Amino acid sequence: MTEDAPVIRARELAKTYVMGTESVYAVRSIDLEVGRGEYVAVMGSSGSGKSTLMNMIGCLDTPTSGSYQLNGTEVTSFSDDELAAIRNREIGFVFQTFNLLPRLTAAQNVELPLVYAGVGGAERRQRVDGALEAVSLTDRSHHRPNELSGGQRQRVAIARALVGRPVLILADEPTGNLDSVTSEEIMGILDGLNGQGHTVLVVTHEPDIAAHCGRTVTLSDGRIVSDRSSS
Repeated sequence: MTEDAPVIRARELAKTYVMGTESVYAVRSIDLEVGRGEYVAVMGSSGSGKSTLMNMIGCLDTPTSGSYQLNGTEVTSFSDDELAAIRNREIGFVFQTFNLLPRLTAAQNVELPLVYAGVGGAERRQRVDGALEAVSLTDRSHHRPNELSGGQRQRVAIARALVGRPVLILADEPTGNLDSVTSEEIMGILDGLNGQGHTVLVVTHEPDIAAHCGRTVTLSDGRIVSDRSSS
């Protein structure tokens, strides 16, 4: 892994599912690079292949063919355990459904990736405090998810994504369960994180959400049909 390597480098990436006697081509020969500090939206209608592509970028699935390097490491042939290790180390996930554990407080939810990573108690506390401060949620650290609004839950999820200091923040429909005002607040947080140098990839079907990003990649029928910068 070198500082010169792009965060994402995909070459001729493809994913095929065999269903009975039929082959379904979910992603077809995609070439994509995302450099450090970029803010990229990935758009596409249902069935366009964007979820499949995001699963491969997020090391949640492996391609049928092609090459994928995450932060300079070729992960195409990794085992499930190796994928889990690099995923936990390099990627911070933000999901539409928040994926918070209901019995844990906000701080404990944020802390969980550090527990799995074996980070010591004192450093965990410091990093959790910093992550909650980054999303302006310090005063709600001891509240459980059912005591938080949807926007606050998503802030906790963003703090959890940040706390491991990943190379990539991957936000999958991060505003899908939120009203328009709260959606803008959440995107404002992601805007700010990108402004601090974080690489952020947002999966969305909403043009107004994609408009926050500096670059929009659009998929259709498993292929990239548009890759444009907003500048």
